[in-house]
Parts: sequence; C-alpha cells; structure tokens
Amino acid sequence: MEDFAYVLDVVPIEFRSARRRVYTSTIVQAVGEKEFRLFELIPKPSAVLVVGERVYIGRDLEKRDKIAQVYRKIRYDDLTPSAKAELPGILEQIVRKREAEFVRFFNEAAPITARLHTLELLPGIGKRMMWKIVEERRKKPFESFEDIERRTKLKRPCKVIVDRIIEELKGVGVEFRLFTR
Repeated sequence: MEDFAYVLDVVPIEFRSARRRVYTSTIVQAVGEKEFRLFELIPKPSAVLVVGERVYIGRDLEKRDKIAQVYRKIRYDDLTPSAKAELPGILEQIVRKREAEFVRFFNEAAPITARLHTLELLPGIGKRMMWKIVEERRKKPFESFEDIERRTKLKRPCKVIVDRIIEELKGVGVEFRLFTR
C-alpha cells in the first residue's frame, strides 16, 4: 500500500442527483511514491492542492491533512490529458529522490533467461549497451546516475527509468514489470 502520492491533476466535477440537484466536487489524480500506482483521490473540502504536491494517503486517517478518501485505483488511460503531461516530470522527481534504489537496480540487474537480460527491458538499451553496463559494474559498482552516464555513455539514465515506468503504467506489450505493481 502506498503511503504518499504526488498530485498530477485536480479535476472539478459536476454531477446531478435523482432530484436534479447539481453537486460539485473535486477529484485529484495522483501517482504513488513507492509502487507508482495511479489513484483518484477525494480531497477534504478545505484542502487546496497544487500539481506536484506530495500528500499522505496511508491508512492513518489522522495524518491525512488534505485527502479525505482514496476513491479508486485507475489505469493510465483514465488520466486526464493534463495529468498525462505532468506524469513524466513528477516521475523524474520521484526517481531522482530515490536515486540510490535505481542505481542499485543497475548494479544488481540479472539475466531473466539465457537470451534476455533485465537491463534490455529498459528503453534504449540493447545488447551492446547492456554488456557495457555489466562490464563497468564488474570493475566498480555505480554510485550515481552521473557515474552511470560517464562510464557507460548511456544518456540520461533517470529518463530511461521514467520511460520504462510509463511503459509499465500503459501496460501495452509489457511482459515483465520492473518498477510498478
């Protein structure tokens, strides 16, 4: 279960009751911090939320100062166009914040089968780049994204991870999930 999420979009909605009364409410679309799950949240009436803001959505209701309820989990296709546009930037922010975990992924990634390596599942990494990464990490484990970029010539490793997370969220043709649930 996610404890924190980042706001992707704040969507005001209107709906009519059976008595034709018009109600207005707000739905917040957010991405989880650990497992990158997508959610629709219902904010507290007094809450003012900003895109990119980190909010608590865990089980402890007393800690939830801005979110009243986790309404539902959603798919990538359910996101608004605005939320889809914000997603890469917010994911990059999360990945940079958790850089040590993702650098460890590069250091510990193993073969899946005799012909397929976990690193090859990342966009832009083929056999040649995969072998370069494996050779460099044998010499000395990577310490940061900059270290990976400098020693292997892989351009923007953070962006490569963000692109893979978005592929997994879209779910089209994804056989193995590396970062999402």
